[in-house]
Amino acid sequence: MSTLASPGTLAPAETGRPGRIAEWRPEDPRFWATTGAPVARRNLYVSIFAEHVGFSVWSLWSVMVLFLGPEYGIDPAGKFLLTAVPAALGAVLRLPYTLAVARFGGRNWTVVSALLLLVPAVPMAVLIEPGVSYATLMVLACLTGVGGGNFASSMANINLFFPERLKGRALGLNAGGGNLGVPAVQLVGLAVLATAGAAYPRLVPAVYLPLIVLAALAAARGLDNLPGARNEPGALRAAARDPHTWVMSLLYVGTFGSFIGFGFAFGQVLQLQFHDRFPTPVDAAWLTFLGPLIGSLVRPFGGQLADRLGGARVTFWNFVAMAAGAGLVLYAARDRSFPLYLAGFLALFVFSGIGNGSTYKMIPAIFRARAAAEAELAGDREAAERRARRRCGALIGIAGAVGASGGVLVNVAFRQSFLASGTADAAYLAFIAWYALCFLVTWAVYLRRGPRKLVGV
Repeated sequence: MSTLASPGTLAPAETGRPGRIAEWRPEDPRFWATTGAPVARRNLYVSIFAEHVGFSVWSLWSVMVLFLGPEYGIDPAGKFLLTAVPAALGAVLRLPYTLAVARFGGRNWTVVSALLLLVPAVPMAVLIEPGVSYATLMVLACLTGVGGGNFASSMANINLFFPERLKGRALGLNAGGGNLGVPAVQLVGLAVLATAGAAYPRLVPAVYLPLIVLAALAAARGLDNLPGARNEPGALRAAARDPHTWVMSLLYVGTFGSFIGFGFAFGQVLQLQFHDRFPTPVDAAWLTFLGPLIGSLVRPFGGQLADRLGGARVTFWNFVAMAAGAGLVLYAARDRSFPLYLAGFLALFVFSGIGNGSTYKMIPAIFRARAAAEAELAGDREAAERRARRRCGALIGIAGAVGASGGVLVNVAFRQSFLASGTADAAYLAFIAWYALCFLVTWAVYLRRGPRKLVGV
């Protein structure tokens, strides 16, 4: 969605100083070799750390609900709402956070977005104790959604630093490092439960207070504002009118929405489905981080598979595998088989991670294919590629926002299923149906042979 204006002349004395870049020419081999690469790598490493902390704060309530014992007076349905509202706000904020990078500068906005994490973390470290009202907990949970916006602004910023040939790897590292914030915060919660006990939930957000300040300081000292970055006028409107935007948004709900939704809900579901096996929060906490950890680590693998085999093909079979994984979870829940249940859920995390990578790879491939077709008809390849880049960036912003809403849908599905029947069976059936819809749409739009099939997607 953000692009760079035409460069002027190089000012080498300034390019090496954080925050003081005079111009940026990543596609110029000489500039990249002498100046660009080390500056881009520095920005990438700092961005990964800041985004990681943001993801951890966004995921805080996947851990906090495990501390809310009977003395808090909150039933399972209420706890699922506490994990749904951060996902909702995080989804809403993704689009404005993407636009903020070009409006305020990547360095400036990363500092601000990091400091905004203190808004939920500080009151959580003070207020959470038995007797606190449910309304207060809902407000605090919703505020952690500010961490969900950090992913979008971080990806938009890092996208500007790297040449086209290196964007995939850089964005994969940035996304994977951020996603690792989910298992990281769950490990922090496990450490607090195992040492201080369930009576001290405030220690979990307290651990992140110095890390938030450190992320803001690292951004202020280690990041740069790029010159000439701007939001392309009309790009969002054009992307919103493009049917591929909504197709990819639907697919991203199935991949990233599943990853973040299961990451938030897994600990609660374990305790509800197998209460005899996990009678206390610490019994469940040692398992909750495994799925998000595996899903984060395999995300780059999904992109690599898409490079080799084609994004649409990988995404199609990935959704088939996710439907099979959800079917295994449903069977295991009805059969009360914990090993099969755990295997099925871990498979869902693995394939949601792979799908995150493959769907992200599909987006630029879609617009490259359309640019080639437009250039063949109109004869102006440069103009076609420029339009493709504008729409591609806007599509990523929209799909990221819509996809994150899948985290809300997952938690609401679990809540309604347990309210209606006391089990999660209805939720698993809904997941199977959604994944079936996703693989059918992938086949119909991107794999089915025909004159309108996009080549290379």
